[in-house]
Formats: sequence, structure tokens, C-alpha cells
Amino acid sequence: MPILRHQLTVATSAPIEFVDLTADVRSWVRASGVRDGLLVVTSPHTTARITRNERETELQRDMVRFLERLAPAGLEYGHDRAPVDDRANAHAHLLGLLMPAGEAIPVSDGDLVMGAWQALFFVELDGPRPWREVHLQLIGPE
Repeated sequence: MPILRHQLTVATSAPIEFVDLTADVRSWVRASGVRDGLLVVTSPHTTARITRNERETELQRDMVRFLERLAPAGLEYGHDRAPVDDRANAHAHLLGLLMPAGEAIPVSDGDLVMGAWQALFFVELDGPRPWREVHLQLIGPE
């Protein structure tokens, strides 16, 4: 069974941001020729995640505020005393514990199988960043 791979690049502009990947991912799946299979979408970053939720502007703002309250930036985190890349980002690593690094989405009739209100998001937890990677792997007969 063929395995197809693709990579998306995402730029973020806020410390915590939900970037909708649905249209780009759906377009790639449709162009792949795979009618039925399984798509795995992953983030290789420890401070960025992939998740599904509703695409509604006020809800996205609520989700950002919720995450900001769970692990506020600027507190006395041990990791921030000796950051590897000069980023005091322990809060982003802690938030990453709460979300999956990837999502598995069924593909049926050449399209993503998702709920009517679901969107696929890249969740930036340590932005802004000029580029982030999203890896797509699609398994299924062409």
C-alpha cells in the first residue's frame, strides 16, 4: 500500500495562535488520488501542536485565553533559567503536554472525514515564529 508524504510550512504572528490547516490539507488529500485511507498530521515541534476543534473566531480567542491562564508566560519556571535557544518558553512546553502532537484522520471518497464544525489546527504555543513544519503522511491505495 503506498505511503505519500508532504510537508506544509506555517508562519505564526502571536505567542499563542490557532492556524487553520483544513483547506491546505484537504486540497493535498484530494490531489493525492487516494480515495480511502488514513491521514496522519504531525508537528515535529515540542512547542506546537495539532488538534481539531471548531473554527469560530470568538471560540479561538477563548481557547487562547484559556491556554494563557493554564501556564502563563513569565512565571518562575526552571527551564527558563537556562533556555537552550534563548527563548524563555517553559510555559509553551507545559501547554504542549495537554494537546496531541498529531491527529489521525480517516479519508473516505477522497476527502477528510471530519465533523461539520471541525477544523484542523496547528497550535503555536511559542510564537511568533517565521516558520514551523507540519508533516502529512497519507496511507491508502491510489
